[in-house]
Order: sequence, then structure tokens, then C-alpha cells
Amino acid sequence: MRWYWIDRFIEFHSGKIAKAIKNVSLAEDHLHDHFPYYPLLPNTLVIEGMAQTGGLLVCEHGHFQEKVVLAKVPRAVFHCEATPGDTLVYTAKIEYLRPEGAMVSTTSHKGDVLHAEAEIVFAHLNNTRLGSLFDPAMFLRMMRLLGAFDVGVAADGSRLRPPPRLVEAVDGAKA
Repeated sequence: MRWYWIDRFIEFHSGKIAKAIKNVSLAEDHLHDHFPYYPLLPNTLVIEGMAQTGGLLVCEHGHFQEKVVLAKVPRAVFHCEATPGDTLVYTAKIEYLRPEGAMVSTTSHKGDVLHAEAEIVFAHLNNTRLGSLFDPAMFLRMMRLLGAFDVGVAADGSRLRPPPRLVEAVDGAKA
């Protein structure tokens, strides 16, 4: 992931649900072009934020062993606009997990107002390891930056911890 469309996780339950926050700021360059004199967060970037929230939930459930990529968005509905000053809360719930992929249902709320909702399907690419798609050390730093391990709960109810192979990648990068 090269661009982050979420600012931090506020809830993360392995294999079940994740919630993330996106603060819409006028400091974001893309808002000045979409649309001139009426800045909006493009709906495509809202979908990307919901997909990142759900994709990381799916990827973590598989212990970051497989490549998880957005395959399709069979349904997306937007109820209002997201403008600078808004705080969006993305919620992703896993609907199913299969060897070939997963589906999550997602919502975006502005306070108590439903902003958007979508179904997002992810594919697992050939059951190949994550390290060939992303640098594991960089990926672990990103998950820590987003606070996934600060609020995360593992499937057994314990605190969510990074997989040892990602920690080893970071330790190896420091050496």
C-alpha cells in the first residue's frame, strides 16, 4: 500500500470487524482538483478507504500470509458528500472467508449519519506469500502507525500481536 486512505484504527477484532477513521482535510492535494471551488473527497477514495479497512482485516486473519487484493465492488451506495472538516468512520465486517478470497460489508459514517455503504470482494492471489508483494518490515510499520495492534483483539480474545515473521523482518532490517 503506497497511499493510506485511513488515518488510524479505532477497533480491530480479528476475523470479524474493524473500524478506522479518515479525517478529511483541506490540506489534501486531491481535494483542490475535485472539484475546483467545491472540494469533495472523491467517492472512489472513500471506497479505497473502506477497502483498506476491510482488506487489512482479511489479511490479518490470514496472518499476513497471502496477497489480498480488491477484486470487485459489486455494490456501493453514497448517501451524502464528504467535505473538508468531516471525520469518516469506516466499518468493515467480514461476511465470508474462503481459500480463494473474502467479502466484507462496509459502511462510512459522518457522526450518526450514514455516508456510504458497500460490499467489497477480495481475492487471494495464488496463495503466495505477502513478502513478494510488500516489504514485510514496511508493512508492519504501517500497521503499527495505523494503530491496529493498539486496539486489536485476536480471535481468542487476547491482544492482537504482529506475526513473528513480520517482527523478524523488522529486526533483520535494523541489523
